[in-house]
Amino acid sequence: MTRQEIETLIGSVALGDRKAFNSLYDATSAKLLGVCLRILRDRAAAEDAMQDTFIKVWKNADRFAVNGYSPMTWLITIARNTSIDRLRASKPTADIDDYTDTIAASGPTAEGRIIATGEARRITNCFAELEPTRSAAIKAAYLDGLPYAELAQKFNVPLNTMRTWLRRGLIALRECLSK
Repeated sequence: MTRQEIETLIGSVALGDRKAFNSLYDATSAKLLGVCLRILRDRAAAEDAMQDTFIKVWKNADRFAVNGYSPMTWLITIARNTSIDRLRASKPTADIDDYTDTIAASGPTAEGRIIATGEARRITNCFAELEPTRSAAIKAAYLDGLPYAELAQKFNVPLNTMRTWLRRGLIALRECLSK
């Protein structure tokens, strides 16, 4: 599904269109479940987080602004934040070193898995273009939900340096993914 089609679906969802919501769910649920699984590492918890994500999408679709960026970024941000909130509520003890360098999304359909695998490959390639420490910092912040202060301590840099790393790293990832 193209960026414009997803934007159109989100716009229709903002108007209360249930069919558009079902289509949006079918088109994006595999990738969003992958994001939730990556953070929560438990399928049942990830499915719950994904359900909460789509409730938030239904309630807040009118807040989505077409600004030239991918609508998937907006959806993934909601899924990521929902998963991180759940993760923080359960106070996990997962270590960043437990994660692999790939981002794999699983889904209910073969087509969804193929699309998610292609996107994961693109994201992994873009992460490979970053300096290893910056890549690790971004993954720890946005996939594991570590706060900036912990990241600064973990990487032994000042807090403002960590913020700069993350900001510049995200800009570089956005530019890479927009190619």
